[in-house]
Amino acid sequence: MDELPRSFSMSARFCEINKIYPSASEALKDMKSGSTLLCGGFGLCGVPDTLIDEVSNKDITDLTVASNNAGTEDSGLGKLLKSGQIKKMIASYIGENKTFERMYLNGEVELELTPQGTLAEKCAAGGRGIPAFYTPAAYATVVQTGELPVRHKADGSPDSYNTPKDIKVFNGKPYLLEHSLLGDYAFVKAYKADKLGNCQFRLAANNFNGAMGRNANITIVEAEHIVEPGEIPPESVHLPGIYVKRIIQSTSEKGIEKIIHAQDPSAEKNLARGILGTGDTAAKRERIVRRAAKELKNGLYANLGIGMPMLAPTFVSPDVEVQLQSENGILGLGPYPQPGEEDADLINAGKETVTLQPGGSVFGSEESFGMIRSGKIDLTILGAMQVSARGDLANWMLPGKVKGFGGAMDLVSNPSKTKVVVTMEHTDKKGNPKILEQCAFPLTGKACVSRIITELGVFDVDFSHGLTLIEIADGVDIEEVKAKTGAKFAVAENLKPML
Repeated sequence: MDELPRSFSMSARFCEINKIYPSASEALKDMKSGSTLLCGGFGLCGVPDTLIDEVSNKDITDLTVASNNAGTEDSGLGKLLKSGQIKKMIASYIGENKTFERMYLNGEVELELTPQGTLAEKCAAGGRGIPAFYTPAAYATVVQTGELPVRHKADGSPDSYNTPKDIKVFNGKPYLLEHSLLGDYAFVKAYKADKLGNCQFRLAANNFNGAMGRNANITIVEAEHIVEPGEIPPESVHLPGIYVKRIIQSTSEKGIEKIIHAQDPSAEKNLARGILGTGDTAAKRERIVRRAAKELKNGLYANLGIGMPMLAPTFVSPDVEVQLQSENGILGLGPYPQPGEEDADLINAGKETVTLQPGGSVFGSEESFGMIRSGKIDLTILGAMQVSARGDLANWMLPGKVKGFGGAMDLVSNPSKTKVVVTMEHTDKKGNPKILEQCAFPLTGKACVSRIITELGVFDVDFSHGLTLIEIADGVDIEEVKAKTGAKFAVAENLKPML
């Protein structure tokens, strides 16, 4: 039998494949105005700043950009907003970027505000050749009804709106139809890349980079380290080279939005108290956080929102072991790092420096929200602006101010499997009740909150029958609770003191 011919020499062919470009300018030489750009990153973590900076130096305008957020006012995509090169943002969060918020409310930029998990899945599904999908996130909100302005007029009044979403019921539960995103270009930040295009991400810098890198006509990677084929172990290739067209050397410095350091146990409680405020405000909030800490039971997988919920572990007994999940792609969150040990690639959903517990893991945003929507998270604790008597939640928008959804709409999308606990002060700064018969602010989720913890007491929520006061704070009587609550509630026969 004749010897089979060799199809080709692997080593020779590898020498012929080289996706490395000499500069960002060369890699972007054919990028045109009007392109749709998918841009990885979360806060300042994993942001392809070298490529963004190069776009800011070019005459490229009218961009539609999909990214979790638009950086800060002076970094990341914030630079392209300031220069007027972005026509439309598709994002989940405005956050503290005042320029972004002002430009949206003044009609200078369009914004398709999208739940964070939906945005991650739009990118991931598009990269898999799936044109659309159904999600439970954002049902019965302005995302579904199309009442969310995409563009404002210069006077701040709405000019155009989102398109209403189609609804289909699966197993008795409603889901929204969402169309996948397709990008002309994707900008990706990698820890390592080889000339074949294989990429490795580091810690939480994966976030949106992997999903977006799979989903564009031209994916351009900026890598901290460019290595030879084989130097990235096969099992450590997070983005295979088949998706990548071009690679450049990253030259930008990595930033950290919020550096928070660990304290000794007593000092950590003092730090928490400092964050909670001063005087009566601090006392009220600490009471809420201490009670919220009792929700963290041994063996639970939990997700904690920004603000008071994030402080709950400070008051948890050392013998209680809880696995904390962060929606930017971490399971097994550890404490804040020691001074000098902070890592720009390891932040939580609040953009704060963190560590990993032994046995912790990291992954992309699309997988993180898959865990959340499917009910693998046992407990989520969130802040709120208002909660209704039937468990509706409003926590993303105040009149005249827009922060964005973030991951909240996904976190409350499966209340039959994930217990949703709200921590909030009982009234707003003007003394108005925050627990109401119906929410006045736009909803984050409908019939999703199981428990409400305030400084006055603890309510359980039945989605059909309403509120029951199950615990009351020391020094508070039922009449005070009634006077400060904008909804009727029952009182448990075995009403207990608030722990």
